[in-house]
Order: sequence, then C-alpha cells, then structure tokens
Amino acid sequence: MAATSRSPDTVFTTTITAVALALAALVLALVVWARRDRAFHSTDSVAEAYDRWTDDQLLERLWGDHVHLGHYGNPPGRRDFRAAKVDFVHELVRWSGLDQLPPGSRVLDVGCGIGGSARILARDYGFDVLGISISPGQIARAQALTPQGLSCRFAVMDALALALPDAAFDAVWSVEAGPHMPDKQRYADELLRVLRPGGCLAVADWNRRDAAVKPLSWLERRVMHQLLVQWAHPEFASIPGFRHNLEHSAQGRGRSGDSAPLLVETADWSRETLPSWIESILEGVRRPLAVLGLGPRALLLGLRETPTLLLMHWGFARGMMQFGVFRARKPA
Repeated sequence: MAATSRSPDTVFTTTITAVALALAALVLALVVWARRDRAFHSTDSVAEAYDRWTDDQLLERLWGDHVHLGHYGNPPGRRDFRAAKVDFVHELVRWSGLDQLPPGSRVLDVGCGIGGSARILARDYGFDVLGISISPGQIARAQALTPQGLSCRFAVMDALALALPDAAFDAVWSVEAGPHMPDKQRYADELLRVLRPGGCLAVADWNRRDAAVKPLSWLERRVMHQLLVQWAHPEFASIPGFRHNLEHSAQGRGRSGDSAPLLVETADWSRETLPSWIESILEGVRRPLAVLGLGPRALLLGLRETPTLLLMHWGFARGMMQFGVFRARKPA
C-alpha cells in the first residue's frame, strides 16, 4: 500500500497553527511581563520574589545551584554555561585574594542564594562559611543541597541589619546582592562592620553607568525602569558610587578608628560575563525537559523572564550597565 502523504494545504495549515500558537504564547508572556512586574516596595518584596523563584524550581532546573552570572574569560570563549558559573567563583576568589587565606578562615556570604558559592568556598578552599539570604525559601533549599560534614551553614538574615557581631569574619563575600539594597551606604557599612581588621572583602555586582561619565538617554531610561521593576531592584549603584560608599564608611577603618582609610580596588567584568544573558535563555532550548517536566506553567514562567534577560544583555553590551567587582583589605 502506498504511504499516505499530507497535502500542501494541510502542511500549510499545520505550520500556520503552530506559528499562531507560538505567537500567542509570546504575546501572553509579554502581557504578563508588562503588567505584573516585581517592583521593589520593601525588603519583603525581595524575599517574596526569591521565594517564588526558588519554589517554582525553574531557575535551579536550568542553571543548577548558581543563580549568578558565569565567567567566560577575556576575550570570552565558548564553555559550558554551568561550568562558567563555577569558574566565576574561582576567578573572584583569586582576584580578591581570598585564596591567600588559610583553611578554617571564617567567611560570610551575603546574599548566598541556594548556596552554590558557599559550598565551593567550603569544599575547595576549606573555609568555614556562613551564607545568609533574606529569602526563607532560598535558605531552606541551600540547607537541603548541602551535604553533611561540609563546614557551611545558612541563616535567614537582612543584609542591612546583620545579626552578627563586629569583626567576626576573616572575609566577606557578596555576589549580585547590592542591586536589591535600598540603602547602599548601609549595605557597605554592614559588610565592613562584620569584617575583622586585616580581613578581605570581595563584592561583585550589577552596576549602572556613572551619570558623570554619560547620562542615560531617553531609551536607556525606559530600559533601566524595566530592569528595576522586573526583578525587585530599588536602584543600581555605579562602580565609582559604591566604591565611594566603601571608602567613606566609618566601619572601613581599623579598631582605633584613626587608621588609614580603606583602599578599594575595582574592575569591570562586563565583557567576561556578557555571554551569560543569552546563555541563560539558551539553557531552556538545551534542556527542554527541565522546563516541560515542571508542567505548562513553567514554560510561561520561562517566557516571562526572557524579555528582562534580553534587556540585561542589551544594557551590558551597550555600556549602560557594568559588572563591577570590588576588593579591599580592612586596615589593621
């Protein structure tokens, strides 16, 4: 019997239907994205956003246990998306000087997510790590993912009011937490308050271009608005602005209070991290079962985040945004 074949009209109709459904899904996602933002109202809104991102499991399914960007080298090279995130941790450890600290050093991870960086710091460098997040959902997941015997603990805590004693840590580490802080000076003060004299500070953040260098254009202001309201950001600091916060913090001086001011060094890793934004989207294409395995709602959630990821890539590629890294050693 001859094989049946579909008529050209049937193929055309099927193709048009598939395209229409895809466009309908995209339009629905854009409507949700535009109308149901996650604007910052208080620190509670940050906790709620991260609780939802943790509970729906989509980010963990796609990105593993690191929510932060990856490091692709300079010039950026091709590498596995999840491996680039691990590389980022080791690059920041080396650049900041944390690799010079002895095993057993006490390290505070501010904004620890689900504990990916904290576990690397404990496992690969032998540090005694405390990770803190304002999201109870993240802390519960970090605890569940951390094996017994690893010197790595987690606690729910507000980075602007750390329930920790002064000078309690040999190093303070914070990656991509600053944009959620409504008071950048208080954030800098708290990071330095719990750092012992002689201790190391390592911070990596999304930053906006300094207005003194070039103010935002009309289009950039509208893109910036979306970058703020979609992911619960009150404001982005500039690299010079946050360096000023650190250098002018009274907590950045030694115990006597009259020692030399804190010397902060900065760098811009925008080029090294830029591929992360598109790779974040491509992970959904590479791992479709990771999305579909969570049900139809996960597909809509993934589509809902895509416009913001694309705007982030545009902002960093244009220079409107910069990936700033900060290192300092507190005067003894």
